[in-house]
Amino acid sequence: TIETRTWRTRHRGELLIIASKKPQIDNLPSGLAIAIVTIVDCRAMTIRDEPAAGCSIYQGAWAWVLENIREIPAFRVSGRLGIFEYQGYHI
Repeated sequence: TIETRTWRTRHRGELLIIASKKPQIDNLPSGLAIAIVTIVDCRAMTIRDEPAAGCSIYQGAWAWVLENIREIPAFRVSGRLGIFEYQGYHI
């Protein structure tokens, strides 16, 4: 329910989640759209966010607070850095 980034976003609402092509991790998807989430908040990460984020707090970490997480049938997407529009989805 917490996604961490080194940059914050003002985007609120639905976001298509793309699994990064790199680094490739055994048995995990890469370069595929895998879920749709709703971003409800973005704030500086705190130590209390660690369990939900699945990582330790780090310098400059922002916590993107997610709700309504829905897995979707995976499909290939060529991504890029930042949030952008893709066939009606924000990525």
